[in-house]
Amino acid sequence: MAEEKGVKLLDLWSSPFGQRCRIALAEKEVEYEYKEENLSDKSELLLKSNPIYKKIPVLIHDGKPVCESLNIVQYIDEVWPSKTPILPSDPYARAQARFWADYVDKKVYECGTRLWKLKGEALQEAKEEFILILKTLEAELGDKKYFGGETFGLVDIALVPFTSWFYSYETYAGFSIEQECSKLVSWAKRCKERASVAKTLYEPKKIHEFVGHLRKKYGVE
Repeated sequence: MAEEKGVKLLDLWSSPFGQRCRIALAEKEVEYEYKEENLSDKSELLLKSNPIYKKIPVLIHDGKPVCESLNIVQYIDEVWPSKTPILPSDPYARAQARFWADYVDKKVYECGTRLWKLKGEALQEAKEEFILILKTLEAELGDKKYFGGETFGLVDIALVPFTSWFYSYETYAGFSIEQECSKLVSWAKRCKERASVAKTLYEPKKIHEFVGHLRKKYGVE
């Protein structure tokens, strides 16, 4: 594996984490080989490349694997610095971007997953928590075009893949993100005007169909 040249991405089409990497690669105009993984029957390459977590996404650059999506995005930014900076040059602004990207990582996926997995009172509690998470992010966004101001960057890349899941969250938990966080919805629309995002994200209805399969798999339905 160490002798191979070029860039590969081990991924799954619906993964918001993998989509982060695809957006970053598109922003940097990096050519790469995409390898779709079957998570029910993981490839030897995936198990060898990420022996600790055995998860996608994994970026393999010249035979060397890089794991964990935010780590991969920052690696891409450093290796291909000449195109579209993802992290700001100012150390404080860079630290803030990493903080909020980490907040997205720790909060959005886990709580969002509970919206389609749970029922009854537990679902209501998850919904209230999720709305609070989004309002916290919306407050950080404020009136800015992107989280980093005029520049599309790390926090946008961290969060925008989850916007394709918003329809499923709303449908199963019975609420409207636009009513709760209209500025965040406007931000998502701006992000989707970028070619890197538009060609990476899937239609919310397709994600909803995928979530329906997950609900059956986990015995929710």
